[in-house]
Amino acid sequence: MRLPIFIVILCCLWLVLPTTAQVPTVPTTAPGTLIEQGSYIRSDQLGITFISSIDSYNNADRYRNALILGAGWNRWPLYWDRVEVGPKQWNWSAYDELVETDLDNGLNINAILLGRPTFRQDGTSIQGLNEPIYADSTDSSGGEINPNNYWAQFVSQAVNRYRPGGILAQQRGLDDGVRVWEVWNEPDFALFWQGGVQAYARMLKVSAIVIKDIDPSLTVMFGGLLYSTDETWLTQTLNIFQSDPLREDYNWFMDVVAIHSYDDPWRSAWLTLYVRQSLKAYGLERPIWLNETGVSVWNDYPGPVWSVNEPDRIRLATSAQQAHYLIQSATYAWSEGADKIFFHQLYDDCGNQPAGTDFPPNNGEICGSGPCFGDAFGIYRNPSDAICFSQHPFANTPRPVATAYRLLAEVFGRETFSNGKRDSIDGQVTVISFDRPETGERILVIWNETFEPVTFPLTPTSESATIYTLQGTQSLTPSTDGYYYFDLPPATSFGFPDLDSSRTTAIGGEPIIVVESDGQPIVPAESYVVDVAENSTVIRPTIVPTVGAITLQAQRPTVVPEDDVTPPTPTMQPLPAVSPDIFTVKWEAEDDGGIQVYLVWVRIDGGDWLPWLETTSIQSDYAGESGRLYEFSLWAQDYGGNWSTNTELQPMTSTQVE
Repeated sequence: MRLPIFIVILCCLWLVLPTTAQVPTVPTTAPGTLIEQGSYIRSDQLGITFISSIDSYNNADRYRNALILGAGWNRWPLYWDRVEVGPKQWNWSAYDELVETDLDNGLNINAILLGRPTFRQDGTSIQGLNEPIYADSTDSSGGEINPNNYWAQFVSQAVNRYRPGGILAQQRGLDDGVRVWEVWNEPDFALFWQGGVQAYARMLKVSAIVIKDIDPSLTVMFGGLLYSTDETWLTQTLNIFQSDPLREDYNWFMDVVAIHSYDDPWRSAWLTLYVRQSLKAYGLERPIWLNETGVSVWNDYPGPVWSVNEPDRIRLATSAQQAHYLIQSATYAWSEGADKIFFHQLYDDCGNQPAGTDFPPNNGEICGSGPCFGDAFGIYRNPSDAICFSQHPFANTPRPVATAYRLLAEVFGRETFSNGKRDSIDGQVTVISFDRPETGERILVIWNETFEPVTFPLTPTSESATIYTLQGTQSLTPSTDGYYYFDLPPATSFGFPDLDSSRTTAIGGEPIIVVESDGQPIVPAESYVVDVAENSTVIRPTIVPTVGAITLQAQRPTVVPEDDVTPPTPTMQPLPAVSPDIFTVKWEAEDDGGIQVYLVWVRIDGGDWLPWLETTSIQSDYAGESGRLYEFSLWAQDYGGNWSTNTELQPMTSTQVE
């Protein structure tokens, strides 16, 4: 649903790139791991866009992957032109299956009323939009819909069909239905709406009246605002409604306001605050949903993996930064009172490219002959049968952001939390804190905003804490001087051209989450690691790390990333010839500029090499099986974007499980 503001730059890059790669071959990143998979959480605070659509509603992999992550909401567009196939000729079959499958999987639905058939267009607006809503020439009688108000007809048809107790529920014995109806997507962005504020305000009013007259308990959402320009669509719409005599009867024609925020996590807080203050100016309070947030990846197919120079990858992140972005964006928005967070999106799908866009993984050498890269927003890489970007060597596998999403669901998705507060410590460390009244806990999310490692002391409020990172979970007690100490990894280079001069970077370093509770030790719930490779899923117990100081990344670079042209040299500690079924694998790498990410591979009984971990940690426990031989190898990437040169995998350490 989202087109980056600088998409023109990205769309045109392939026209000017050289036909021969100017950088060494960059290995494509392999799947990350999902952590702590237990029973499905279905968090009410978290959603994902395009878990399914009318083109993929029965895809069991998509639903399984979203539910493993902890998602509770799906968001997709209900296109008017896909259901009214001719004047007054309705075909709902595809959406019937989509709605039923979503509900069968226990997902709540944020449905977007969007699009218009060509035979209902009126220039940039919609035919009959200003006609009375009802056949008796009024907007408020609640009677038969005016046949000349085509938008009202569409809204009435859709809501009556898919609401709880509606036509579909009665036909198929469903217990629920669509409760949240969003009116258009990004009406303040010309790609989606060019009809102006006045016409959008009319569209929203018509929708709200029709929906509320059908079922007052349903939720009407102001279409997700991108705020890509200085136009304040919400304020202009409220100005129009201020003199409307029906505004109080229909809750000012909106129950929720949605916003979209990309690339800069801090903007998620700013937009939430801005919308809240805009509503407050009219004496209004409404829940605010961040129902699109994300950042596209450059260092993984289909992204432009050769773009190691920052100017070539404006607003594009590494896969590690994408994971950091999600935690930072969500907690920023929650700190200003946002109600729900939706990550965009579950898979890369086609991004902003036309259906059918496809090409092999490349280093830019094919760019002179057509598209050679695309959007990589997805939590998951596309499967091999996708209609776009279908050639990833590790198709249908998760990126590191999957771990970040699951972590948010584990920490924030089960109980309510409140009193978000943000602090910046000397511009170096961001700390966002929340209270969890039901459990008496304090939650802190902490990350480094600089390009240097930072050791951060935290004053405890309890005798122990649980520490959550993208590598795992552990309990921690204060040091002898009464503090918790955290070695926070530095932020890495990210091309964001609109950054305020007071800030070092848009996406900070890897966050940690600290949970304290009333002086009582916290016992982590039983948890699992889910490894997904070659379309199979292996679930095994997580090993909780030994209690001690938290060190995520302690290596201090000796050169700035932009000047680092030397690949890292990875090494692995030797394993004993024979090991128990659970053993510890350790690794590291030497590099002038510091290590951004490790990619650990495993080969079992001399078979194929399989990706095991994509991580910033330098060790992990492996659960093997008796009698089997395990060999390990390692790749590393530094902050300058250089990969280690050992792309032909060879065993670096091995052990036989006794």
